[in-house]
Amino acid sequence: MLLQVLSLSGVSLPFLLSVESINSTRNLIYYVCAGILAILVLVGIAMMSKVEKSVAGSRLGAISMLLAILLTLWYFDIFSAVECWIAMLVGTVIGIVISIKVKMIEMPQMVGLLNGFGGAASMLSGILTLIASSPQTDMFSLVTAGLAIFVGSLTFTGSVVAAGKLAKWLPQKPIILKGHQSWTILTLLLSLATVILLALPNILSSAPLKALFIILCAVLSGLFGVIFSIRVGGADMPITISLLNSLSGVAGSIAGMAISDPLLVAVGAIVGASGLLLTQIMCRAMNRRLGDILLGKTSTPTIKREAKIDSSKADEKVESTVDEVFTDSSPKKVLTPVEQSGHLLSEAKKIIIVPGYGMALSQAQSSVRQLTSELEQDGRNVEFA
Repeated sequence: MLLQVLSLSGVSLPFLLSVESINSTRNLIYYVCAGILAILVLVGIAMMSKVEKSVAGSRLGAISMLLAILLTLWYFDIFSAVECWIAMLVGTVIGIVISIKVKMIEMPQMVGLLNGFGGAASMLSGILTLIASSPQTDMFSLVTAGLAIFVGSLTFTGSVVAAGKLAKWLPQKPIILKGHQSWTILTLLLSLATVILLALPNILSSAPLKALFIILCAVLSGLFGVIFSIRVGGADMPITISLLNSLSGVAGSIAGMAISDPLLVAVGAIVGASGLLLTQIMCRAMNRRLGDILLGKTSTPTIKREAKIDSSKADEKVESTVDEVFTDSSPKKVLTPVEQSGHLLSEAKKIIIVPGYGMALSQAQSSVRQLTSELEQDGRNVEFA
């Protein structure tokens, strides 16, 4: 239809066919490269699950994201935009400074802040999409833009609170407000209501109303993020940060739908899915339930009183057995905890080390690496979970 209209207006048909062929080739190159880069990001995340390949996986992910940015600039014809290159330069400098100055023990809160920045970027994408919208804009773009504001804003404020608690800028104990659950539900419902209202033609046709509801959506969503994150204790914040990492990917994917960027949709979905899996793994490893963490209470296993009474004799047998193992030939001398650990390591053939936040908190990475090297030299099979 477009070719017929333009040909009637005097534009030659060979020229139109040439333009259409160029656009088709451009789209093909973009989609093929986008698919390859999405796979490389996924491979990089998979490599980071192995200690010996984690550095290479991190570098692969970083290079893939850089290429994704350049591909996006080329596809949307903004490769020559000076503003984009200035923003990239500023971001690169900030990233280099952070990587040099931030200590390993401060990495969890730094990850939390980076999650927040990702959420803020998605929120801004949704805001700009709605500002440029009109009553003729399709419903899908309007709804996804509103959802990008909602998820991005709550991710930003929740991540800032999480980072503040880990850095001890905020109290690490759970903060429970009066009627906390009611406030949580109220802010959630009001935020979703503004998302729906922003898709109505009557709101979009009025610039003041549209601006008002965009601000309300961002503020209410941010307030919801603060309310749900302040009641999480500092010890459980790493799990919350992992969940917020997943939400930052979800926000990016939704923002990609709003601006019709399939590469952003794919990469955001990968980050969201991997973050959710990591959250589940961390909950199991720390013997926590995600719902209990978000409600500000610790999930502890319930043990029946009868089971405790019935198992008392078995516990006594276990304790006596442990005492026999960790005592030398003289019954009066008992090995210290350090000596007991050394005895276990010397007798073990296969050793599995589970690194976690505690190791980062105690800054024991170098010691663990040295211990691993010595055990491997002695012929032990050492693996990392």
